[in-house]
Amino acid sequence: MILVTLGTQDKPFSRLLEAVEKQIENGNIQEEVIAQVGSTPYTSYRMKIIPYIPVENFSAMLEKANFVITHAGVGSIIKGLKKKKKMIVKKKKKEYGEHVNNHQEQILENFSQSGYIIPLTDFDKLGEVIQQLKDFTPREFQSNQTKFVEGLEIQIENLLNRR
Repeated sequence: MILVTLGTQDKPFSRLLEAVEKQIENGNIQEEVIAQVGSTPYTSYRMKIIPYIPVENFSAMLEKANFVITHAGVGSIIKGLKKKKKMIVKKKKKEYGEHVNNHQEQILENFSQSGYIIPLTDFDKLGEVIQQLKDFTPREFQSNQTKFVEGLEIQIENLLNRR
């Protein structure tokens, strides 16, 4: 099973679903595809479309998935990485009304350069990127939460010492 997730924000991302659908039509995807589409209006007889999946069900689907195709949302990426999933990630773009700005560009670049995911830079190349997954081993996810908290503690301490 392949899990496609577009996140839960109110911005549509039908371009990614269309690309997946095209790969099913071309025979490059032959297994079941479940798509969590959020607010993206989309109908398909080739994919199982679910607007919102409860957290516990999403976790179980993620566990079962052979790989994940997702938008460049930090939450979606980290959930997949924690489950050690191979992930294909495509950024949403402001100019298509898919997001409020283009911050997903930086998210995609950072996770890609760190070896966590395979970026999808061109929808027409999705079939090729799916083939790349066979030889791709994602880097094991390491959270920078500890480093963030340490930095925050130093800043708070510096503020308190200024008094």
